[in-house]
Amino acid sequence: MFFTTIVLAIREIRRHLLRSFLTTLGIVIGVAAVVTMVTLGKGATAAVAEQISSLGANILQIRPGQGFGRGGGGPQSPDFDMADVEAIQEQVAGVRAVAPQAQSSGLAVRNAANWQTTINGTTTQFFTAQQWRLTDGRIWTDAEEQAGKAVCIIGSTVQQNLFAREEPVGQRFRIRDLSCEVIGTLATRGQGGFQDMDDVVLMPI
Repeated sequence: MFFTTIVLAIREIRRHLLRSFLTTLGIVIGVAAVVTMVTLGKGATAAVAEQISSLGANILQIRPGQGFGRGGGGPQSPDFDMADVEAIQEQVAGVRAVAPQAQSSGLAVRNAANWQTTINGTTTQFFTAQQWRLTDGRIWTDAEEQAGKAVCIIGSTVQQNLFAREEPVGQRFRIRDLSCEVIGTLATRGQGGFQDMDDVVLMPI
């Protein structure tokens, strides 16, 4: 009985060869489409997870902003100061590090080279919170931070545009109107949050 069924099936396939081919092709295309969509979905999920990880999956950023109230608005919130930083560190449980940041942009100039970049003023706690690694040099000391020394750590994009293949550690360049000594270089981080994470100059706040 089973053998007879197989013979009849083969006979029908031969009688309608084109129809059988198109049916088989449709099944193959359908399976391939499902596999492709699943693969693309997994790839997109991995890409999003990587971007979130590069920004810091366990990091909370707090910014002063516009207040809200009746009438659709309120006064502008005052900027944070170091007293706020200390209060968060002391009063919020489970916080590993609190790193204040003052961010702006500026023109970095060295000899004939210049590059518009992001300037990030912060403290040594930043490197604990963000877990940014250095490829060369060092992090500034607490003494340099307290004294407001003109030292900086640069990302690989800044390094490439200002120093090309030269060793930047120990050299100086101007950022806005300040002469800054390079004491370290950051490991490459790539894109994160649709921005170049390596296009940055870190300085003591």
